[in-house]
Amino acid sequence: MKKKQIMFSVIRYTVIALILLFLLFPLYWVLMTSFKENMEAYKFPPTFFPESPTAAAYIKLFTEDQYFFRYYINNFIVSGSCAVLTTCMAIVSGYALSRFHFKWNKWIIAAFTSAQMFPVVSRMISLYGLMGNMHLINTRQGLVLALTAAMIPFTTMLMASFFDSIPRVLEEAAFIDGAGRLKILYSVIIPLIKPGIVAVGIYSLLMTWDDYLHATTLIQTDSLRTLSAGVSVRYLGELSYDWSLVNTISVIGIIPMLLLFFFFQKHLVKGLVQGAVKG
Repeated sequence: MKKKQIMFSVIRYTVIALILLFLLFPLYWVLMTSFKENMEAYKFPPTFFPESPTAAAYIKLFTEDQYFFRYYINNFIVSGSCAVLTTCMAIVSGYALSRFHFKWNKWIIAAFTSAQMFPVVSRMISLYGLMGNMHLINTRQGLVLALTAAMIPFTTMLMASFFDSIPRVLEEAAFIDGAGRLKILYSVIIPLIKPGIVAVGIYSLLMTWDDYLHATTLIQTDSLRTLSAGVSVRYLGELSYDWSLVNTISVIGIIPMLLLFFFFQKHLVKGLVQGAVKG
């Protein structure tokens, strides 16, 4: 019996190690390539560790490049604005979906669910036409609104599941004390669903940080491009790529999201699991 348990543990940890290797190898490859010379990045068979490690790409990026930080700052502005706006909209719409029941509720939920099934590219033509009629093409505001609209269906249903977990007797007691609907929402309910708010905010930030399709479709001015769109236009040539520089940009680009996930991992996992279980 003990030998079987040992064998089972060995197999389990071996499988876990293989899965981790599969998931983390792309990150390892990006990091190693950022320390290679560009010619070595094209070498075949590839080298799994730099033959002559160099930080030339990092030095070039921070001292000579005049475009990267412009794209980087735009990424923070767009992603941060989208996260704040999405969270606020999800709180209000999620509360309405949870507390106000009428005959169209099921259809609304079905519409939100079906919206997640269609690929982003399927709505880009109509979105471009709509943004053009509103004179929001080539503006940060238009990009933020487009990304927020893409996030709202899922975040609304997620927030609604958190509101469903809050007993209605708390609101009824506040009504008896003379509090209005908005005061109850922001003074009584919101403090109880902080994990959900954190989960929605981080989810929105993570999903919009590396957005490519919306940014390349709605933004044409170089000074307004976000990081992913800027990299594809500025740093990826038609005939050859500076892979060391591109991977260096990738390393710098994922650092904020790694730090965010590292510091808020417990809140994010707690919020998503709590919303899924209680909803």
